Amino acid sequence: MIWEQTIIELPPMPRGFHLVTRELLARVPNLGDCQVGLLHLFIQHTSASLAVNENADPDVRGDLERHLNVMVPENAPHYEHTMEGPDDMPAHIKSVLIGPSLTLPVRDGRLALGTWQGIYLCEHRNSVGGRRVIATLQGR
Repeated sequence: MIWEQTIIELPPMPRGFHLVTRELLARVPNLGDCQVGLLHLFIQHTSASLAVNENADPDVRGDLERHLNVMVPENAPHYEHTMEGPDDMPAHIKSVLIGPSLTLPVRDGRLALGTWQGIYLCEHRNSVGGRRVIATLQGR
């Protein structure tokens, strides 16, 4: 039985949706030994999120960013939490909408993602430091 947990530090990234599948999986050392299991990823931040979506066409990532900016605009008059800048409260809302974690199936030592699926770091702030992801692998 495999139970392992790794803290993964991702470098600072600009606001937007970033494919981080390779960076994350490179830091899960026993993934190749897991024949069947789950990889749980949890981002330890309240203004960024994780998602699975299209990994081939970068236009998807841009469209997601633009759409969320329309859905959750900066400087909305009803925001009370404004002391950390105009992008902070919208970042919290976007993080709640998308979510902080993913639970992904592992099969034959690899993630069992669809052909065009990849893992996104969704960075909702204009300027931040790196992000920390906890990766927990469980399986056999």
